[in-house]
Amino acid sequence: MPQETDRKMMEILRILADRSKVLGAKTIAEELRKKGYDLGERAVRYHMRILDEKGFTERIGYSGRRITQEGIKELGKGLIYDQVDFIFSKFEDMMYHTTLNPKTGLGKVIVNTSTFDYDEKLMKIIKNSFNHGIAVSPFIKTTDPSSSGKYENQMEMDTICGTTIDGMLLKAGIPVIPRYGGLVEIKNNVPTSFTELIAYKKTSMTPLEAFTDQEMTSVLGVIKEGNGNIPANFRLIPANAREESIKLFDDLQKIGVSGLLKIGKAGEPVLGIPVDTDMVGIAVIGGISPLCAAKEAGYEVNIRMAESTVEFSEMKSVTTPTNLLKNAGPEKGKKVKFLLSKAWNLIHKVDFDPEGHEGNVIVNVSYLNKEDFEEGLNIFDQVMTSRPEYCTSRYFQILPGPEGKKGLATVCSLTIDGILTKQGIASTPQYGGILETEGKSPRFIELTAYNGSSLDPHEIYLSKGLTSVVDSLKNGGRILASIKEIPYVARPEALDVLEEVKDAGFSILKIGKPSELIYNAKVERYHAGIVAPGGLNPIAAIKEAGINVQTKAVETLMDISQMEEF
Repeated sequence: MPQETDRKMMEILRILADRSKVLGAKTIAEELRKKGYDLGERAVRYHMRILDEKGFTERIGYSGRRITQEGIKELGKGLIYDQVDFIFSKFEDMMYHTTLNPKTGLGKVIVNTSTFDYDEKLMKIIKNSFNHGIAVSPFIKTTDPSSSGKYENQMEMDTICGTTIDGMLLKAGIPVIPRYGGLVEIKNNVPTSFTELIAYKKTSMTPLEAFTDQEMTSVLGVIKEGNGNIPANFRLIPANAREESIKLFDDLQKIGVSGLLKIGKAGEPVLGIPVDTDMVGIAVIGGISPLCAAKEAGYEVNIRMAESTVEFSEMKSVTTPTNLLKNAGPEKGKKVKFLLSKAWNLIHKVDFDPEGHEGNVIVNVSYLNKEDFEEGLNIFDQVMTSRPEYCTSRYFQILPGPEGKKGLATVCSLTIDGILTKQGIASTPQYGGILETEGKSPRFIELTAYNGSSLDPHEIYLSKGLTSVVDSLKNGGRILASIKEIPYVARPEALDVLEEVKDAGFSILKIGKPSELIYNAKVERYHAGIVAPGGLNPIAAIKEAGINVQTKAVETLMDISQMEEF
């Protein structure tokens, strides 16, 4: 089966990437068996020849193969359905390999690896974050800028990842369930609540990676004024393990590892996240926080999450921190709002009639500075004219905005779920993603599930600059797109409804067959996938031109009669 063959080749690439050295067929076959693939050396060589031909690996004499830069790129975006499941498995793998002994300070910890050009001011910013305890630990491992070889001034820094805490809990025999990465709001130096969350499962991007953009965090604000948002993660443990966990945190604190924001009581919400009766929630500062501070200051920093494990004894403390953050107070009833809760309510209110071209649709609203609006509108026109199929709908509306701004409403692709639902067809939004349009067939290279996220995935991709909509107008590029699922038995009727939807000025990129991979993304069994372009693609093109845009996806309902048709 081609799909199974592709998975085997991706695993071979992962093995080569993880080892970062030349490996022979025997070693690769042994590693594949550990992952559940029973391939002999001869079969491995066959797959390696295919990878050689694709340029993803290269043969080094009789020693074996190593992965190429093209192979590393392919590993990052190929078989996206596999990558979505792999991210959580990667964290589980890292947790298993955590061996730190809190009594002796010996053993391995999980680290995030960041690279940047050495700069004394940048280092001062990072150290200041450690000074104030906005990190899991002040222990770091760095490379000497002068010894980095090819990049003379480049520095690499390992900081302890919050997933180390999960590994420590697991090693203590405590069942631990990593649930979310997100942002915690700090007010007057007190952690108050999570403001944004992404679930660890069903995403091709590590949750905290989604929040490393300088527009998302405000670590510097917390340090200077005691107010802002910092990265954090959240996990669950059994309620009867709470006291044991507190003891573990006490022991870790003595060797300089913690980052604890709050450990709740049985069934108590933690920073706005509900917790089941017999469970306890634990929130920990994100280990990348000091590097986020540097990014906020305008420095270019490449952060790789939970990249590897390092011997704790090889790390050095940069400071003895004085904790700036105070203990989190009692919960005030504020709960994290997940996107799908809002989306389902809007989907229910959609009553657009494709035949009559009337009724309510869901819209995204984006705001531009008035002085940029004409230029932005020209780019908007360019996208709508050149590639209308890359836009959810040809309807839009110019709106008044806050002082000094003008708004632009575009139809959200969740409208399609509403139209299908009104026809008695259960349509479930599954993923928002990045669709690469170059090559013979488009393919998703990033996916984030709507379920378990407080943000629309497309907002995340916009903030991280992952689109290249302008490039896609002429050649291959990367556009926003979403996947919905319908029961396979409803597919024939859905085809008829969606044909009417397209005639009414909406775009559908593809309707899959039952249980079929759709643009390299997997749908649930007994379901068919529908891919629609993101309503924010014209806005992404505006942002790509360097124009500042404030976007609110899945914002509200609008009567289509109030909108203009392009």
